[in-house]
Amino acid sequence: RVTLGPITKADARTLYGWINDPDLVRLSAAYKPVDEASHGAWLQGLSKRDDLVAFAIRMRRSGRLIGVCQLTAISRVHRSADLQIRIGDPKARGRGFGSEAVGLLTRFAFEDLNLHRVALQVFATNQAAIRTYEKAGFRLEGTLRDAAYVGGAYVDIRLMALLRAE
Repeated sequence: RVTLGPITKADARTLYGWINDPDLVRLSAAYKPVDEASHGAWLQGLSKRDDLVAFAIRMRRSGRLIGVCQLTAISRVHRSADLQIRIGDPKARGRGFGSEAVGLLTRFAFEDLNLHRVALQVFATNQAAIRTYEKAGFRLEGTLRDAAYVGGAYVDIRLMALLRAE
């Protein structure tokens, strides 16, 4: 139902809104407003980096942008990367699109980039995301206790990973 594809200039306004939505951002990071110039520089820099691959998540039939996902900290030596995903469209949350996107992204990581390991960090309070990652085969590797201060409270960070053989 979803596809992964390039992030385009036409996506900039929508992405800018998502990165400045405090409730959405606090699901995975501490909130800090992003100005348009910084956001534009980030968007421009995506294609120049070889340690990062970012994708737009779109509905297959309509092409509507519903989120973004990326592999960061790509290491060609260790054949590993970190996974991040954000379903920005509120109408698309809780419908399994994130699970599909994670599956597509991990398949890209293992088949196209020839990676061995994909890891991620997730707030222990984000149970929906944890379920998504578990469905995709990610396993809990550990917990960083009180590792993030978000929205006025400390939260644990769960470390999860998926190996190619799994």
